[in-house]
Amino acid sequence: MSTPDDRLTPDQLRTLFLFEALDSAQLDWLAEYGRVEQRAGGTVVFGEGEPATCFFILLSGTVTLSRRVQSDEVEINRTSQRGVYGGATQAYIVGEKEQVYRNTMRAVTDADFFVLPATDFAQAVRSWFPMAMHLLEGLFIGMRNSQTIVGERERLLALGSLSAGLTHELNNPAAAAVRATSQLRDRVAAMRSKLAMIADGRLDGSALHQLVELQEEAVARVSTAPKLSPMAASDAEDALTDWLDDHDVRGAWDLAPILVGGGADTEWLARVQGSVGPADLETAIRWLTYTIETELLMREIGEAVTRISGLVGAAKQYSQLDRAPFQVVDVHDLLDATLVMFKAKIPAGVKLVKEYDRNLPPVPAYAAELNQVWTNLIDNALAAMGEKGTLTVRTGRSDDLLTVEIADTGPGIPPEVRPRIFEPFFTTKPVGSGTGLGLDISYRIVVHKHHGDIRVESVPGSTTFRVLLPLTAGPAS
Repeated sequence: MSTPDDRLTPDQLRTLFLFEALDSAQLDWLAEYGRVEQRAGGTVVFGEGEPATCFFILLSGTVTLSRRVQSDEVEINRTSQRGVYGGATQAYIVGEKEQVYRNTMRAVTDADFFVLPATDFAQAVRSWFPMAMHLLEGLFIGMRNSQTIVGERERLLALGSLSAGLTHELNNPAAAAVRATSQLRDRVAAMRSKLAMIADGRLDGSALHQLVELQEEAVARVSTAPKLSPMAASDAEDALTDWLDDHDVRGAWDLAPILVGGGADTEWLARVQGSVGPADLETAIRWLTYTIETELLMREIGEAVTRISGLVGAAKQYSQLDRAPFQVVDVHDLLDATLVMFKAKIPAGVKLVKEYDRNLPPVPAYAAELNQVWTNLIDNALAAMGEKGTLTVRTGRSDDLLTVEIADTGPGIPPEVRPRIFEPFFTTKPVGSGTGLGLDISYRIVVHKHHGDIRVESVPGSTTFRVLLPLTAGPAS
């Protein structure tokens, strides 16, 4: 309770516009529980993020209100109007776990304030204005719940879209593996048939042994066959087709591409002829061709299965299944997993450039939530560019911070829009195309949970979002 020297009388309180409609009993209560405090010019009256313990009303002097925007302190108001207020303005909201000052007030000149403890201010508002209290609580809590629900919906929509792309990516190698397996079954059956024809007694043991050696060599050639350009492959196929035609081997145009794919050439075919003789040349070549095709099909199956395994691994990395929420991670693994999930959504006309600093150490992070940040930033970049452009994902280091940059070559963010891009529900996308929570969610994940920062630089043709993460800081409490 205040002493008479630092209190205002009820009549003095009535001169403040906030209290001019109160009755005598309410003014008496304020006079008893409030106090007058002085602040010297240049000092902080209350700081953003500190526990909100008091409600302040300006009596004299000049003050400023400011907010932290990324790493900058932005002044949002400057006034000397008697009666303006700030501080614990939401103390009356019931059930709020965290009551902190939403901005910073500084005294520009020496200033006097009428100060009420937050608990007393909350009690007065709840008891004097019960109907207004219900309306304010409904507005505040309703908006917060709406933001939570819409934010969860946005996460689900993003995950659904990426899952559809992942399904498409999985379908391609899976279909290739099924097709190759079916063809492999047919080729193995044909190999058995040709082997029976070769080994029916027409070849002596020495010739058959040489043919088996050539088969082993054919298998080895497949694994070391050079990758030819389309023109070089066409020339090689023409040469083999001519050789096969000259030696009366039927279907040369069908056999030549397979033989070239396995690294065979005319010199090797001549060795086959020397081993089996002209009479069994076609049968031997077809058997060896089946061998080469079998190896090629098995390699195709192996590549398809490896691709499927890689996609499943990327999806697991992206979702962070079976992993601790907070862990030390390589940010490049998270970025690559997110890009894999986006592969089907990146238009053919958009070039992806990755510039990674592989010397960066792992960082402590909520990995799944950082993947949500990359998802939001990449999705926005793709939407900005449309069907053509360059998406650049870059990592680096700035002092004790790790930096991740997502850059696009879209039209840029207009200067009048840029200050609002991190506001909840603000979006420049067409109606129905976005909720306006992607950047708000990203900001809260990076700034509040990781104690980092998000910055943006944008001019027509170049927009870069830069995420800064502490290399050693722990998680938010």
